[in-house]
Amino acid sequence: MKMLKKITQRWETFLVLFLILEFVVFGAANPKFLRTQSIMNSIVNYISVCIISLFVTMVMITGGIDIQAPSIIGLSSIIIGVLWSDAGMNVWLAVLIAAVVAALCGALSGFFIAYCGVQPMVVTLGGSFLYSGLALLVSGMSATPAYQGISGFPSKTDAGAFVDFRFLGKGTILGIPTQIVIYIVLIVLCVWVLHYTKYGERLYLVGVNSRAAEYSGINTRAVIMSTYILSALSAALSGALLTSNVNSAKYNVGSGYTLAIITAVVLGGTLNTGGKGSILGTVLASLVICILRYGLPLCFNVSTQNLDLPIGIILVLVVLGREIAGRNMLSGLFHRRKS
Repeated sequence: MKMLKKITQRWETFLVLFLILEFVVFGAANPKFLRTQSIMNSIVNYISVCIISLFVTMVMITGGIDIQAPSIIGLSSIIIGVLWSDAGMNVWLAVLIAAVVAALCGALSGFFIAYCGVQPMVVTLGGSFLYSGLALLVSGMSATPAYQGISGFPSKTDAGAFVDFRFLGKGTILGIPTQIVIYIVLIVLCVWVLHYTKYGERLYLVGVNSRAAEYSGINTRAVIMSTYILSALSAALSGALLTSNVNSAKYNVGSGYTLAIITAVVLGGTLNTGGKGSILGTVLASLVICILRYGLPLCFNVSTQNLDLPIGIILVLVVLGREIAGRNMLSGLFHRRKS
């Protein structure tokens, strides 16, 4: 009974039930919704948000926030395109350089936050403008006009199978899209790192009380900075996957993902004040939002331009509900002590 009560009280249980409800409602409204291939395609189209939210979860567990990741997606994408198309570089080497640049971007922002004490919101907001500007600057180095995007990446064999760089975005492994396989591997890796390693323990300790963590011998500054580097690397990976999927490198690819990423992390149960969060919750929340964005246009003819509205409403309601629940919990604790 205690185990059952504990499960029913977990936030992840609510997310699972909400996900099941989405399948029931959307499936009843339109049977086409339940096609396995269509569901996998919808996840692939949303995979960048799913991947980045895993690592933004780590950022927010330490009490920070990262809204610059979408800008790093565009920067990584255009670096890959320009180095491959205009510099004649091997595409995989271009991907590696893009990842290094992204890591440096994350390290720069993380340094100002961890070592200079600047507010994470201010730094990453500035970073979003800075890295978007850098992406546009790099785009200007290409002979291809910025609005067109750089295309023609190594693509198919004579048999029509996706190979080389395009395999990342369009290939399949045992019938499962490569991007989903990569996402599953990252989920397992993040669960292990966050919940079964000393590094994960340090993230939670820093989020709960950074000063106490410092006194216990943890290099809190290095821990905080590392989370922004990991988040930036996940954005670089997402930029490569997006570029491979659509066969086009653009400076502004992924520019509208900020709200969705933060919503996925907060809806997944991660506190914006730090100290609490889980990878499982973030994964479930990402899928909830993904299925919502897939089901509303298909089943209820909601315009794709209006899909940010329900996501924004969900974010406000979750934050508001947590705030009310937290106050009620504190009030109940106070009355019990008083009595």
